[in-house]
Parts: sequence; structure tokens; C-alpha cells
Amino acid sequence: MDLLSKKWVINLIVCLFFIGVSSNSVEKKIYVSLNYTVPCVRLLNATHQIGCQSSLSGDVGVLHVLISEDDLDWVLSSGPNPPYMVIVEAGLFQRSVMMKLKGAPRRVAGVVVVAPSTNPAEGFSPHTTCPNENTGVYSDTYDPTMAHCNTTLWNPLGNGLSYEEYDFPIFSLKDDNDTQVIRQCYFDHNQVVNGSRPRYPLCAMQLYSHMSAVTNTATCMRRNDINFSINPEMVCDPLGDYNVWASSRPLNNSAKGHKMWESVVIAAARLDSRSFFFDVAPGAESGVSGFVTLLAAAHALRNATQEAPPNRTILYTFFQGETFDYIGSSRMVYDMDNSQFAVDLDNIHSVLEVGQVGVRPDSTLWLHSDPVSRRNDSINEEVRKLISNLQSAATDLNMSVAEPRVSQPLPPSSFQRFLRARPIPGVVIENHQFNFTNRYYESMYDNAEYLNVSYPLNLTPEEQLDFITDTAKALTAAATLVARALFTQAGGAESQLTSINADAQIVSQMLYSFLVQSNNSWFQQLVPSDLLSHLSDRPTNFYVGVHLQASEPTLLVQYLLANLTGSTVNVTQDDCQNQRQDETDKDSRHMFSYMWVQGPARPNSTGTSAGVCVRSTVRLSRALSPAFDLRDYTSSNFSTWTESRWKSIKGRIFLVASHELEMLTLGVGVGVLLTSFLLTYIISSKADILFSSGREPTSATY
Repeated sequence: MDLLSKKWVINLIVCLFFIGVSSNSVEKKIYVSLNYTVPCVRLLNATHQIGCQSSLSGDVGVLHVLISEDDLDWVLSSGPNPPYMVIVEAGLFQRSVMMKLKGAPRRVAGVVVVAPSTNPAEGFSPHTTCPNENTGVYSDTYDPTMAHCNTTLWNPLGNGLSYEEYDFPIFSLKDDNDTQVIRQCYFDHNQVVNGSRPRYPLCAMQLYSHMSAVTNTATCMRRNDINFSINPEMVCDPLGDYNVWASSRPLNNSAKGHKMWESVVIAAARLDSRSFFFDVAPGAESGVSGFVTLLAAAHALRNATQEAPPNRTILYTFFQGETFDYIGSSRMVYDMDNSQFAVDLDNIHSVLEVGQVGVRPDSTLWLHSDPVSRRNDSINEEVRKLISNLQSAATDLNMSVAEPRVSQPLPPSSFQRFLRARPIPGVVIENHQFNFTNRYYESMYDNAEYLNVSYPLNLTPEEQLDFITDTAKALTAAATLVARALFTQAGGAESQLTSINADAQIVSQMLYSFLVQSNNSWFQQLVPSDLLSHLSDRPTNFYVGVHLQASEPTLLVQYLLANLTGSTVNVTQDDCQNQRQDETDKDSRHMFSYMWVQGPARPNSTGTSAGVCVRSTVRLSRALSPAFDLRDYTSSNFSTWTESRWKSIKGRIFLVASHELEMLTLGVGVGVLLTSFLLTYIISSKADILFSSGREPTSATY
């Protein structure tokens, strides 16, 4: 290559570099990216698909801010520039509005819901009116009169929006700077003034949330199986996680199945929740109130069950995926029935489940039981004993508990999955007699505000962590009630009951950690160092997610339960992580689990911790629907929910020119391109003349 050619190559590389840099700069000048976007995603089950998605290249529409429901006419018919990207204030995020938008996919490119800073007073629940109606115990073969919520409509505010299918993307945005930029862009360019047509350029938005899976679970799982590439691309994953469980005394977890002479009282609560948008599921009353109460009860029972062990073992269970047809509880029942769990169904004496117990002062807790199984005299007798234990504990605590009418079925609860397997005595504790008192069931508004977890304005985050709210006091009383009733039900001595008391400080710290922010000094002590990055400065998201790994709530509850029910042991970090007391210990791993956690900070240090080993009986068990092990993707007995995979979730706004200007720009661009081709051809054909260089004779002298 001669010197001239090298110069041309270098110049070409430099030009390409500057073109790349300038194009990136131009993109930033054209588009304004949205920072915090939470989409509605696609979910599938045995029969159909629900949720939202965009086209592969994202959906684009002209912005229109919906001021009132009457303003829908502009979007649906009279607006001259469809399709529209509709900005919906939270007060208009209603079924009537969304169904009208859903019915006009050619004129609606997408919807953005602005999440308000306060909860709507009238209530909002995008769930169905009868949660999990097809996978509970009541069916055509188990008292049909109680099936499908025929006698009690549990969630009357449910509008079913979460279970509809939408052919356009729907995102949620916080009411912050991004939202103000969007509104200002609309008012500057798109707002209709005195009925006049807005002029170009118009403000537009593009949303990306393309989903890979379609039709139903059977279809997407089949497509997963027939991918022959070296790096197979999956299109969906089963919903699932891990259940968290622990026992009041050690159980040999390596020996699965029935254990002779072992009688177990199950204390249960659910961990998960959901909302219309997958990444915003605070679940304050629907989930957190119940499992925090049970965690506090387990802590209150730690000393009593060690100093005066009751005759029966208390099995604390925290189920994942209950929102989606009881994934966690159905899996545990399946494992027990197939000798794949530490105990089996024959070992179960009774069940006490803690549901929605977000109580207010002077409110009543209701003790629900199954009227069908209670027709059996022996079952009825055990249920009466359990209710009596709860009533006695409530009397000592000056709490109000009551039973609903005998003919009323159980509310949606994990206990129903145990009853599907066999009649078992049990009670479900709730804060409602008939339909839910929770006005925001399975929505983004079921948050700290609704549970009345609030703090004085002058407190720092660390002071808020230790502040005991009225809600914490109420749940502490409920936890003491549960703990004392469990101890009596397990055959514990009545003389120990007065020493069993939940800790209001710990309840308050748990509420703050789950509903305000998990990144705090208390949680940092309870988890290992590699989990510190998972702690966040916002409320925990309790959506179950897919089964590929344990979710943040599962891990947090696992370590929290271990610290509340276990004890620290003096072993090295290596031995602790290898599940043993020392190098010669071969048996402890079968009875206990060992966890190396941060522990309290060293005295006079800068916040660093030496680390401690916590020994407990806490374990994880799979919360994956048996339908996926059985490959029965059309099962009517087990959950078949899957989540579609996606590649990109993002949104951005920009100014769009008129169609005429776009065509003119395209024409000019094509003209410039053709001209450049012509000039390149001419220059290339005359290159020997244009770029020739004279050579000096070799005999030249200087």
C-alpha cells in the first residue's frame, strides 16, 4: 500500500469515528429517555394469555394527556393524528376507561399511567372478585354451593384489569421530573386550544416492551423445547420461587417422608403479592401484615419452645406464589404426598394460617374454618380446640376475636390446598368477616400508607427504623395471640404462656424494612455480605417472579427467620459455610442450617463487621408448580402460570414532524445519496488523472 492509499484509509477511519460520535450526540438531542418505567408484562396459563406488549421495534404514538373520561373522544374518534400514546392520571385508571382504549387498538399506541403520591380514596383493586377461584378446595366435587364465591364475594372492588389482554404497551411512571417533562411537552406542542388542530411538530412517545411468548403456557413451553440453536432462546419461564420453612425443634431434612411419632402443627403465611405492574407489588396488607405477624410469633416462641418443648413440633411455613393459584402451598402438599419433604401429610395435626391481619385499634380478628370438613366429628372437635386456644389467648390480651357464621366457606388461603389433599383441622385468621376490608387488594396502593405505617416528619431514617407505630403495636398484639395459641395447640404448658410475648421493636423494624426501605442498619446485620447489594432504598417488590432463582423477599425472610429463631454459634466462617460445627462433624447438616451473616459492627469501628455464624432450622423448598415437573401444561389441578421473556423495556419522547415534511426529508436524503454515488463513480473513473503524482528521474542530482 503506497503512502497516498494509507492517508485515504486513515482519513476514512477518522470520518467514521466522528460520524459515530456525532450520531450518538444527535440521538441525545432528539430523544429524551424516561428513567423509571415499570411495564405491564405478559403472563400465560393453561388456557390463555394476559398482560401487555409492544411491537418488536416499539410502539410510537402522539402524546395525549387524558384530562377526563369525556376527553376519550379525541383519542377514539375525532383526533386527527392517530395512533395516540395516552397519558392517564391515576384517577382515570379505571376499567371503563381501559376497556374503551382496549377496543380501539388502531388509534391507541400505548398507555402511560401516572402513579399518584397518595392513594385514591375510593379504593382500587385490579384483581378479580374471586381470587384463585378454580384452584381452591371448593369445586363441583367439594360442596358446589360454595364454589366460585357463590356465597361470599371476597374482593367486591376487584375490576379484573390485571387479567385482561392488551395489544399495546402499558407503563407506569412516578409523578416526578419525567412526568413533568412529558406534560410540558404535551402542553407546548399537542394541546388543543379552542378546538383548533395542533400544529406540527407534535410531541410523541415510543415504548418498548415486546414479549416473546404467545397464546398459552403449553404453546410457549413447547417452543422452549424445540429450539435447536447452540444458545437456545427461551420464550417463557414458569412462575415460582422457594418456600421458607423452619421447625421449633430439628427435623432430619435428609430423611424425607413420614416420621414416626412426629406430630406437626403448621403455622402458615403467604409471602407474595402482585399489582397491574410487575415491579410494583408492595403487598402491605395482603402479604406483609400476615408474614410479619408470623415472624414475630416465631421469635416470641424461640425461648419457650427450647426451655419447655411442647409435645408437638411447630412448623413455620412461608409460601411463595400464592397469588397465582397457590404455587407454593400446592407444591409443599405435593411433596408431602410423595415423600419429598421432611414430613408427610400423616404427620400434620392441624394448621393455623395468618392472612390479612392489618388491624386497627379496637378492630376484630375473625377465625375462619371450613364448614365441609367440620361435618366430621373428629375434625370439628380439633377445630373447636384451636378456636378455644385462640379465644383464651385473646381474652388474656384484651383482644377481640370472633367466628363468622358456620355456613361460610374459607376465604382464599393456602390452607385450602391442604384440604384438597385430605380433611385437616385448621383455622385462618383474617381481619374481615365477609368480603375483604382491604380496598387495594393486589394493587400498587396496598402500601405503607394504607397500612398506616407513617412517621413524624422530623425523624431520620435510622430513627424511623426504631420508631414504634400504632400499626406495629397492633400487629405485635396479633403476633402474641398467634404465638400463645400455637404453643397451646402444640401441647405446651399453660404456665409458660405469660412469658410468650412478641417484640414491638422487632415488628416495627420489619415493617420499615419491607414497606419503606430494606437498606438499613438492622437488615445489614442480618444478611451475608453478598446480599447487601440486594438491599434497596425503596419498598420491597413482592411479585413472585420466575423460578430460576430465589427472589429478594425470599432471601430476606430466610435470613430474618434464621436470626429470629436460631442462635449464634462459635465456629469459623469456613466451617459455617460448609454446614458443620468442625471438620469432624458429619451430622449437623441434616438437622440444622448454618448461615454466615454480617452481624453487628465491631466496637469503635467504621461500620465493618466481623461476621457471625447463625445456626437454625430454616430451610428453603421449591415453590414451583408440580404441573411443570409432570409436564402437564393444561392442568386444572395445579398452577400453570408462566411469564414471557423480553429483551428491552424502555420509553422515550421526541418531536415528530408532519408526514409531508418526513417525505420531503426522505426525498432529499435519497437525492443526496444518489448524487454521492454519481460523484463517487466520476471521481473513481478519473482517479488516475486526479490523484496522479509525478516521479522524479532516478538520475537527478542535488
